[in-house]
Amino acid sequence: MSDFWNDQLVANDRQWLFLVLAGIIVSFGLIRISTRLMRSPRTPWWPGSIVSEGGVHVHHLVFGIVLMMIAGTLSFAGFAVSPIYELCAFAFGVGIGLTIDEFALWLYLEDVYWADRGRQSVDALVIAVSSMGLILLGVRPFDVDDATTFDLVGSIALSLLILGCVVVCVLKSRLLHATLGFFIAPLAIYGATRIGKPDSAFARRRYGGPDAPKHEKAQRRFHPGRRTERVKERFRDVVGGSTEEKYQLKLAGRG
Repeated sequence: MSDFWNDQLVANDRQWLFLVLAGIIVSFGLIRISTRLMRSPRTPWWPGSIVSEGGVHVHHLVFGIVLMMIAGTLSFAGFAVSPIYELCAFAFGVGIGLTIDEFALWLYLEDVYWADRGRQSVDALVIAVSSMGLILLGVRPFDVDDATTFDLVGSIALSLLILGCVVVCVLKSRLLHATLGFFIAPLAIYGATRIGKPDSAFARRRYGGPDAPKHEKAQRRFHPGRRTERVKERFRDVVGGSTEEKYQLKLAGRG
């Protein structure tokens, strides 16, 4: 472990990002375990949510935001010495994990934690962890070669092409392709050339009405019954837990 820390991380000045990433994964995993235990009838002994005297539910993203504020302030206040800086990096990651676990809540300004829309928190985690992981591995978003004028122009043109593909991916609601496409250009190109999700901005502008061939193709491609979509749902169930609707059906089946 010490060899990995010194030779792979410290030597490349990536130990801070590693600690942030570790904090995200640890805090997200633990808070998901906690929330799943909270709603399980088999674990009534597990402490529930924090509720103020006025009946206000204090979401754990609040603690995540406060923790990021404290860790960020300490790291910029001249305490960048070991081991304080390492602790700040890990604490900042823990704060991100707590906050991103309720990404759907601060996106919709509703408590949709166990709703279908709440699954977007898991998607946000995958995007964040994947991006940080690629940076940790040394993948650079853009590599501009300025050895000659021709190389410089070519690099800028290629970068603009990739950015354009990333924008198209976003418009098609292919967010994973858009994010990872910053680092791996073929993914951005692939996502930009494939059909978009039926509820995306691109589909609304380019695919016509619900009966249009393109729109019907998009509906078939992203139908919940397709194997790829079922795999995604299983992954979300494993990482984030079942939606409340699915969970209640499971409890009814056991009863």
